[in-house]
Amino acid sequence: MTDLDDFAARLTALTDGRASPPRVRDGVMTIALDVGGLSMEQRDGLAAAIREGALTVPGVTDVRLAMTAERRALRILAIASGKGGVGKSTLSANLAVALHRLGIRVGLVDADIYGPSQAKLMDSEDQKPVARDKKLVPVTGTLGIPMLSMAHLVEPGKALAWRGPMAGNALSQLIDAHWGDAELLVVDMPPGTGDIQLSMVQKHKPAGAVIVSTPQDLALIDATRAVSLFNQAGVPMVGLVENMAGYACPHCGEVSDPFGQGGAESTAGDLSMPFLGRIPLAIDIRSRSDAGDPPAAGEGPHAGAFHAIARKVADWLKATA
Repeated sequence: MTDLDDFAARLTALTDGRASPPRVRDGVMTIALDVGGLSMEQRDGLAAAIREGALTVPGVTDVRLAMTAERRALRILAIASGKGGVGKSTLSANLAVALHRLGIRVGLVDADIYGPSQAKLMDSEDQKPVARDKKLVPVTGTLGIPMLSMAHLVEPGKALAWRGPMAGNALSQLIDAHWGDAELLVVDMPPGTGDIQLSMVQKHKPAGAVIVSTPQDLALIDATRAVSLFNQAGVPMVGLVENMAGYACPHCGEVSDPFGQGGAESTAGDLSMPFLGRIPLAIDIRSRSDAGDPPAAGEGPHAGAFHAIARKVADWLKATA
């Protein structure tokens, strides 16, 4: 590895991927630095550190740093299912947390306009977003993850009797917000294949979709419909997750399968799509979710299950960037 290659590797780590590969000509090193979402103090500090490091490269006598506020396009990851009650929202929250812990700058959108739950799952029920330049500014959820949900905008328990166009407009307001330096939006989709799903694939074009299902045949039939919708819209399939897969008795440790076993993995094979993994049916996941403490924010086997899926998703995102 050359001195310039070594500095390039250090530059990537120092700037969290914000800097372009350094170029050197006639002793002058040129670097483009994306400063979108940074304060002036942060920009100045980062620029000073880059210049100091660059001047240690043999042959470099001057550094030219071009700052830009442009960011990479915000990618959308849709978490979907064909029916309700399969744990899609819990997976969305924990996947966002696990991806955040992997170093991905992630935001979370609760696109279930009529039945939002992310505010509770991410312990942000008492927060209200403000508007700036006619766009919402996300609130802060678990681990400092920016997020938006209709639960942040309406009174608790209030029913929204909105027709499709109104719900579609609400979705756009949640997505077209001030997401700062986020590079990925995890979007918790409502169940089914209705207006919100159509608005998502037509207006916002997700980079990919993760489908969630329990192992039982009824849920898998609906999950297949969700896969069909995204396929018709040209949205790539990241993979299928089997949720509520096995219950370990807290007293004897025996594992039972109240919703069946292996159905999602088998369906993934039939549909020629990746199988991302299983999440068990566990009291700990339910109780911590109700308390606004996603298991993926901690350690242990249940956190490990979410993190294993997140690593596969992160690999997919990297491969398709």
